Amino acid sequence: MDAALHYVVRQPKKVAENPPLLVLVHGYGSNELDLFSFAEELPDELLIVSLRAPYEMGYGGYAWYAINLDASNNKHSDLDQASVSLQKIAALIDELKDLYDTAENKTFLLGFSQGAILSYALSFNYPNKVQHVLALSGYINEDLMPTVAAKNINTDYYISHGTVDQVLPIEWARKAPIILNSFGLQHVYSEYPVGHGVAPQNFFSFKKWMEERL
Repeated sequence: MDAALHYVVRQPKKVAENPPLLVLVHGYGSNELDLFSFAEELPDELLIVSLRAPYEMGYGGYAWYAINLDASNNKHSDLDQASVSLQKIAALIDELKDLYDTAENKTFLLGFSQGAILSYALSFNYPNKVQHVLALSGYINEDLMPTVAAKNINTDYYISHGTVDQVLPIEWARKAPIILNSFGLQHVYSEYPVGHGVAPQNFFSFKKWMEERL
């Protein structure tokens, strides 16, 4: 693999020897400063690291993997690029844990849209590397699931989606609780009357969910 991912950091406001770690994974065509914009509003205990995807799209936008349209206008994800991005995120999480001596068993992974898709995938392909996944406006892409189902995953999930999401249909998101139930995994699922974005009440809801796990 080539160069490691670029990222920005918000140090914990409450200094502790082993801070809990929150990793932010942006959506398609965005960058590391997007989700980082609300970092100041998140719990003071957290060490927050926001990642930049490796594939440059121009105009300050980046992608974790390409999305291609076929002749019938069907979308196809570049699974090879997605797999490389997963490896890079997983490797960086390990580096961050070592570098900052973060709290064992208190790693949060928050992804939006394409970032949420990869957050789900990472939790299954690298079992228990993260304890808490927040999947905002995403879905479980079964093509990115491991061929052998991981055993003894202890990760729990916060899932939210807009009911009028014009980018990723709500029907795709509604499959996630069914899949997680089949693995016996804990999750909270909520819907908001918004498009492809995060409503203010959604933000307060996932912030509270995080605080309960710190």
